[in-house]
Amino acid sequence: MKLSGAQIVYESLISEGVDVIFGFPGGAVLSLYDTLPQYPQLRHVLVRHEQGAVHAADGYARATGKVGVCVATSGPGATNLVTGIANAHLDSIPIVAITGQVARAFIGKDAFQEADITGITLPITKHNYLVQSAAELVAVMKEAFYIARTGRPGPVLIDIPRDIFDEKAEFRRIEKITLPGYKPVLGGHAAQINKAVQLINHAKQPVIIAGRGAITSGAYDELKELAEVAQIAVTTTLLGIGSFPQSHILNLGMLGMHGTACANLAVSNADLIIAIGMRFDDRATARVDTFAPRARIIHIDIDPAEIGKNVRVDVPIVGDARNVLQLLSKKITPQNHREWISQLEEWQHQHRLTYDKESKELLPQYVIHRISELGGRNAFVVTGVGQNQMWTAQYFHCDMPNSLISSGGLGTMGFELPAAIGAKIGRPEATVWCIAGDGGFQMTIQELATAVQENVAVKIAIINNGYLGMVRQWQELFYGRHYIATPITGPDYVKIAEAYGLPGQRVTSKQEVAPAIKKAMEHSGPYLIDFVVRSEENVYPMVLPGESLSEIIEQPGPKEDIKALTPMLPLG
Repeated sequence: MKLSGAQIVYESLISEGVDVIFGFPGGAVLSLYDTLPQYPQLRHVLVRHEQGAVHAADGYARATGKVGVCVATSGPGATNLVTGIANAHLDSIPIVAITGQVARAFIGKDAFQEADITGITLPITKHNYLVQSAAELVAVMKEAFYIARTGRPGPVLIDIPRDIFDEKAEFRRIEKITLPGYKPVLGGHAAQINKAVQLINHAKQPVIIAGRGAITSGAYDELKELAEVAQIAVTTTLLGIGSFPQSHILNLGMLGMHGTACANLAVSNADLIIAIGMRFDDRATARVDTFAPRARIIHIDIDPAEIGKNVRVDVPIVGDARNVLQLLSKKITPQNHREWISQLEEWQHQHRLTYDKESKELLPQYVIHRISELGGRNAFVVTGVGQNQMWTAQYFHCDMPNSLISSGGLGTMGFELPAAIGAKIGRPEATVWCIAGDGGFQMTIQELATAVQENVAVKIAIINNGYLGMVRQWQELFYGRHYIATPITGPDYVKIAEAYGLPGQRVTSKQEVAPAIKKAMEHSGPYLIDFVVRSEENVYPMVLPGESLSEIIEQPGPKEDIKALTPMLPLG
């Protein structure tokens, strides 16, 4: 059966279980769009900017566990995807980005809207393709999805010259592919498993650090079983939030620069660290040479390139987190760490996350805490980057698996709204809250039109403090309060929302918060709330740059007075 290149693309997408495409048309993909009505089973979501397409595909992939798909035209359309592709690459999110390219005869001639998108994205994709003929498309599409979703997931880009969409070729479905040189290790080496078991069985002060890999592998039950059987407290990275129930007695919260004091102290005093699907990035480790100074480290990761990259590792285990944890659980013996757990409970009691709950001003922590309480028991929360992201990580209660969606590695402002749209489209039965800063929200504000046109019922909470908040916080702490280029004059967000066709309201007092959240929840479509909060509120706890995890600023004050350091306990 001979089909056009455009038909082969769509037949391949359907074969891979794709039901939604996020895209924006242009000259190089006109034939692809012209063919779209032949495939009514595919839903196309028209975004208002290509960055919105890739972030929406990212949010869709995180919420569903499926591969997200986005489409853009050549040149500027393709380059507008770059930030979102880099974002997915750093956070290990499976995306297939399809871009149009100038016709084959014009490649390399600086033709209108030509850009070498495969060259540009080479460092930020798991793999990419420049298709040379329609006959290649079946294999390329199959390989792209296989690479994107297997091993350590990531983005794959397929660049297709515009004349290939019209070229005809034989279409035969490929059921199975083999890629020489690409064989992700899933099981974990038996000898390394045994070494890890020995360390776990003899540890006195163990701590688990769960990262995004625990979520990607679906290792929720296995992580919980390991923690409970071996009686090991669990802390998470930012992207690991949602891998372990936050209400669990063994949950210490997030570690790192703005992590809980208890989590940071636990890691700093541990004699064993079990790191699961995490990169040991700088925001989690603080000063690397002082990270977990007394601990042996077991590192479980499907990507061998991550093991030993940032910190020393005693027992490396390459494999899928869920598979490895299943093997560990069969071999470990039940443990009792009563004295260590008691110390952790004491630290949790002494160093609770707190803010000025008596404040008459509206504080962002209060807003997020109330959204967590009233915004739906099984809600996804999608954040922007900066202060709103950290407050959400601290005060939004995530018991539902995989309930926090955020840009971790790249820290992309503007991620939140399109990603929330993608998450809601992927999980229409779930409540999805978009928590945005007033700076980041303006970067992709045009996607309000997408939410309205597609009737995507995201609930949007703008934490409006009139600043680029986290940058201002650093200017306050390290640059003598020189607030240069951080005060921002925002528009009337309620009027903006109404102009786009969705309702909204402005909230300026604590008394208005709960009614506004309830009203948003009751509304059947998208809804926006502009929370005007205290302008110079800071995120605490905080570990200063260059300090170790145990050196924690817990409350604001003069720099020389605010290092609330807790002495490190000697190992028992």
